[in-house]
Amino acid sequence: MSGDFLQFYVKPSSLDYPRLGLIVAKKLERHAVRRNRLKRLLREVFRMHQQELDKMDCVFRLQRSLTQIDSVRIRREAEMLILRLRMKQCRD
Repeated sequence: MSGDFLQFYVKPSSLDYPRLGLIVAKKLERHAVRRNRLKRLLREVFRMHQQELDKMDCVFRLQRSLTQIDSVRIRREAEMLILRLRMKQCRD
């Protein structure tokens, strides 16, 4: 699944807890401070929704360069991707 800035990959896991992977390429975001801030934001969203992602391996990947990190917009997009995953799971 993907949004404007993020791609979200999910795969069932044999473990009893969800895991998170983050991919923020230096090519897309040169400044380490901004890459790390984005990772912190995504970790927090994952932490808040961990119960909903039971036994899943999840990866967020930045797909487009950010001129300035808007934490509200990134958080909203990550939550929207998780919600879309839950809706898809309910349909299946």
